[in-house]
Amino acid sequence: MTGTGSSHVSTDRAREERKVLAGTLVGTTIEWYDFFIYAQAAALVLGQLFFAPMGEGGAQLAAWASLGISFLVRPLGAVVAGHLGDRFGRKVVLVFTLVGMGGATAIIGLLPTYAQIGVAAPVLLIFLRLLQGFSAGGEWGGAALMSVEHAPLGKRGLFGAYPQIGVPIGMIVATLFMFGLSTFMTDEQFLTWGWRIPFLFSIVLIGVGYWIRRQVEESPVFAEMARLRQKESAPLGELFRHHRKNVILAALIFAANNAAGYLVIAYFNGYGVNALGMERTQTLIASLLGGVGWLVFTLYGGYLSDKIGRVLTFQIGYGIIILWAIPMWFLLDTASLPLFTLAILVLTVGLGPSYGPQSALYAEMFPARVRYSGVSIGYALGSIVGGAFAPLIAELLLQRTGQSWTIGVYIAVLGLISFVAVSMVPKSLQDSDLHQQEHART
Repeated sequence: MTGTGSSHVSTDRAREERKVLAGTLVGTTIEWYDFFIYAQAAALVLGQLFFAPMGEGGAQLAAWASLGISFLVRPLGAVVAGHLGDRFGRKVVLVFTLVGMGGATAIIGLLPTYAQIGVAAPVLLIFLRLLQGFSAGGEWGGAALMSVEHAPLGKRGLFGAYPQIGVPIGMIVATLFMFGLSTFMTDEQFLTWGWRIPFLFSIVLIGVGYWIRRQVEESPVFAEMARLRQKESAPLGELFRHHRKNVILAALIFAANNAAGYLVIAYFNGYGVNALGMERTQTLIASLLGGVGWLVFTLYGGYLSDKIGRVLTFQIGYGIIILWAIPMWFLLDTASLPLFTLAILVLTVGLGPSYGPQSALYAEMFPARVRYSGVSIGYALGSIVGGAFAPLIAELLLQRTGQSWTIGVYIAVLGLISFVAVSMVPKSLQDSDLHQQEHART
């Protein structure tokens, strides 16, 4: 009887773990689909549709700036999400972020262009982009902690990689959508109305995401996590008084990965089409394959960190990014689809190990009382330092110097900063007790 009872408990636990992993994966995938649809539209059409009076170069810079400005409100989204989660429970936060992101995305698909309503068009676009960023700021921390804190000991890296792979999966879905439209529509059709379709599709994803997350919320494990999050929250003042160093380290650790990642997500598409004269379908194919590589290496990075350590895995990833950041431009500039794709794929070999273990590393860096705020705000600040304006900075460097490899110098410098930051995290934190209220401050 005891053996049968233990078997049932084990089966139930495995089922709940699968629900949690599914909820975090699907939720982050939908959130990032919304985010990446905007990024790809910024690379391809938003400049000429919403910022045309600024001229060709200025319009593209403005489109990249509109992409980056949303990152500025991510920390605010992280703070508000933490407060709502503490006061009203996780359901409110998950619905709030999902509807906020998806609703803003769908409305962008309905916006009139500059030619139709003038300056009101870019103003409304930027407002909706800020709403996207606010919602995204409240999403990641909860998903990351939910997956890591339910992981069996020795599998935190692998479990924590599930919300991480929501990023490349969201990119793949967004890219497939754009690729399909670009394949079956003329450039004129795509520019006139086709670009709106993937934005409007977000309405469907909101319904799907809400249904899946509702299933997770009904499970005992998810309810337990809601109570745990309420107990573990602490005022921001306490976080910054006693754990300021780890918040800064968390931000710097993420900076280079986020910057290089946004080149894959957004910049390479526009660069291939606008600077190299490649077909839009070609650059989308390269981005799609890059997303697949990013997914595979991110999941493997989480797994590897359980075997050789979080810090060493990060160091391997950033070492690859630093070494590849400049040479990859010489492949990209050939405008050959195989070489263009190869350049992106090699970059994802470094992106995976420096992203997959992030959830587990961050969770182990902060004691339970301040963990939710610590990981969310560290992540949000890292997004500002890294990816917020990476495409804009890349475009400025290209316009000022005329040499694409200078963008690689920028990425390599950020990579070195992140490499040093992650090297300052004590390796002794690996597999530490996540339920302790305090651990030695570093």
